[in-house]
Amino acid sequence: MTETYDLFQQGRQHLRSGMPAQATVSLEKAKRREPRSCSIREALGIAYFRLRRWEEAEAEFRVLVELSPVDDFAHLALARVLLNQGRREEAQPYLKLARSLRPRDSSTL
Repeated sequence: MTETYDLFQQGRQHLRSGMPAQATVSLEKAKRREPRSCSIREALGIAYFRLRRWEEAEAEFRVLVELSPVDDFAHLALARVLLNQGRREEAQPYLKLARSLRPRDSSTL
């Protein structure tokens, strides 16, 4: 396995273990190595979301939407971050798009 993959897996394990702050360390390192990796960006966005670091989570999910515009989770996650910042009007298009891409019950963070 590559070092980047190992860092990613370490970050995911920290997330599963309820340690989002620790997850950000290895995921940030992985992101520097593979900045266009959707999996890394998603995991990092989730870690920041769980830490209530809204601006960082928003940045990760915006990049994820750009990299993968048909990813319903990316749109939903960005909408949730915007809602948590009190930006309901800005979140609405992302919520609508997430619903249209995945009409059944969507995943949660």
